[in-house]
Amino acid sequence: MSQELLHPPGTRVVELDIEGMTCASCVNRVEKKLGKLEGVAATVNLPLESAYVTVPEGITDEQLTATVEAAGYKAKVRPQHTPAPETGPADQPAAIPASRLRPRLVLAAILTVPVFLVSMVPALQFPNWGWVAAVLALPVVTWAAWPFHRAAAINARHLASTMDTLVSLGVAAAYLFSAWQLLADPGMTAHPGMEDMSGGLYFEVASVVTAFLLLGRYLEANAKKKAGDALQALLNLGAKDATVLRNGSEQKIPAERLRVGDVLVVRPGEKIATDGVVVDGASAVDASLVTGESVPVEVGPDSRVTGATINTSGRLLVRATRVGSETTLAQMARLVSQAQTGKAPIARLADRISAVFVPVVLGIAALTFVLWLLLAGPDADGGHLRQAFTAAVAVLVIACPCALGLATPVGLLTGTGRGAQLGILIKGPQVLEDTRTVDTILLDKTGTVTTGVLAVDAMSAFSGFHDREVLRLAGAVEAASEHPVAHAIAAAAASAARSGDAVNDGGILPQVQDFASAPGGGVSGTVEGRHVMAGRSGWLLGNGIALDASQQAQLAAAEEGGATAICVAVDGTPGGIISLRDTVKEGSADAVARLKGLGLRPILLTGDNAAVAARVAAAVGIAPGDVYAGVLPEGKVEAVRTLQAGGATVAMAGDGVNDAAALAQADLGIAMGSGTDVAIEAADLTVMGSDLAQVAQAIELSRRTLSTIKTNLFWAFFYNAVGIPVAALGLLNPMIAGAAMAASSVLVVTNSLRLRSFGRHQSQAQAKGARSRTRVRPHRT
Repeated sequence: MSQELLHPPGTRVVELDIEGMTCASCVNRVEKKLGKLEGVAATVNLPLESAYVTVPEGITDEQLTATVEAAGYKAKVRPQHTPAPETGPADQPAAIPASRLRPRLVLAAILTVPVFLVSMVPALQFPNWGWVAAVLALPVVTWAAWPFHRAAAINARHLASTMDTLVSLGVAAAYLFSAWQLLADPGMTAHPGMEDMSGGLYFEVASVVTAFLLLGRYLEANAKKKAGDALQALLNLGAKDATVLRNGSEQKIPAERLRVGDVLVVRPGEKIATDGVVVDGASAVDASLVTGESVPVEVGPDSRVTGATINTSGRLLVRATRVGSETTLAQMARLVSQAQTGKAPIARLADRISAVFVPVVLGIAALTFVLWLLLAGPDADGGHLRQAFTAAVAVLVIACPCALGLATPVGLLTGTGRGAQLGILIKGPQVLEDTRTVDTILLDKTGTVTTGVLAVDAMSAFSGFHDREVLRLAGAVEAASEHPVAHAIAAAAASAARSGDAVNDGGILPQVQDFASAPGGGVSGTVEGRHVMAGRSGWLLGNGIALDASQQAQLAAAEEGGATAICVAVDGTPGGIISLRDTVKEGSADAVARLKGLGLRPILLTGDNAAVAARVAAAVGIAPGDVYAGVLPEGKVEAVRTLQAGGATVAMAGDGVNDAAALAQADLGIAMGSGTDVAIEAADLTVMGSDLAQVAQAIELSRRTLSTIKTNLFWAFFYNAVGIPVAALGLLNPMIAGAAMAASSVLVVTNSLRLRSFGRHQSQAQAKGARSRTRVRPHRT
């Protein structure tokens, strides 16, 4: 089904679960180590903590896991066709689940508040408050901050440094320096407000940094927890039970026990349990759950059906042709899994900078210590040694990444919070990176650009009949049917009756007698003494009702225009044609124009036919050359890959199960909240409505949030860049360093809070426009 399932002859694909990775440098290290094995090619995914490895003959699974462990991480081979693991063991910091981070975060928050207040508010200080602050801060900087210390130790073993290294050193330096000051002068806080101004206590710095960074790690763990949910949701679509015919009797068995060749009994309203071929019966199958297309598929003997689709009308007997991991549903699950694993690893900006920043800070601190000793000369009472140590530690204290720790989580919290108010869900920091460079957006037609629901689009009565009369009679007979097309016709007829100029009967259609349904053909019955038939033209012909040349031309024109055409006959005479279409959503054209204004190239992608696709594209302003029609689920993935191979950075907006793999493969996946859970879980962004304009707004918000975070990071590092040299020269009083650190944090928070006003003026303008349109809307009769 998928090209992704293929690999070079003589090779196999192994998926590894890897524990202990914390940043992009970890990813590079694992990929390089695996790549040193002859013939091995590996793609490592940091958010999923997994590797997709192509392995030649002669390389064993044990060699792969041993190679990863030699790089300093743990690895195990993932069983075939299972979702990515939710979490890993607690002793691996990057894999700690949100549920295990929560108690660390709660403890840090509870203890940090009193430490911060007593340290920063003189009125709350009491005799020897420093010792109380030291005791309260100790669990925070040890147990609560353990994930950072653990990760720093792992990276140190491999002579590497990351954000965790910076955090661990900063927290440890702030606490140890403060503890050393307190031990050197136990009475420095005996009299509140009179402590030695040549030193200082920074227990609150160590506690606040730990609490805020744990918050960021907790939010990240929550986002990563959902990595395997798309696959699980996809697999859950399948039927849990199946009714099979064995030895002439019906038996209900679990769907996983189905075998090829089993004959399934599928009643109206039931899911088809597996892929197969119809051996008896006729019906309309609702495949929208899998295909995303709104028009039901008529099936009969020898028709192929797909597991997880729904039988809407007649009883079917289906012979199973593919079961278990070979079904279309299972193959789509593999598409989602492989597309996610193939995504480029996220190299966060703070990690990239800290990879250089941390060694530089350590070098400056060591150089400061040495130069102070050398330049100060011998000192009998150890004062110069204390000055050298104080200056060196001051460098680490001023480098403590308080603002840096706030930069991403506060910006992300504010941006995602505002997004939630606007009905936009952003799944994590990596999504913001993806929105920055997107230049092409694929729009699934059904449910994204269009409503996804069939509705009567036109009524064409033949000579001797009137439109309203034919629709009323057809609606009356269709009202007795359970077919989705029948529902649409009946609803249109009832609506026309409610707005009728003659007798207003409140939309109540006349009763039908002698109703009969021919699955796959049409319906018939007697309405007000007249025999009415509604269905496909071939079915009417089989019942002795033929269209003349002019009527056939009208039918052909409707079908070529992409409509589903239903022929109506009254008392054996062709009465007219009812055309049904999936209608374009109101506002889709404006949304496409807005996407173009963001510099994006919109492309329409659909499994529907070319005529329907062209009509929809023209209605919303998409160029004819940017329409991909008749595309199957795996074809949507291929379309994304083709555009990516051509240098495009691709966003994909969709709402169906058939879109899930393409959403995962795209550089930015955007799910419409009105769609399926699978599409939502596979996407990076979710808009919780059905309005395409929210897609444009989501991209705008993501870009604004990313810009805010980058501004935060700039000021955080700028603070360090200015403060570190001043501290190294011994010119920075630790108290001033603390105030500067607080000021940088306030700046970062204030800048982030500006996101709360995003979209406010636009929403007001849209509301004003809506009120204006309401005032001038003409009365319709």
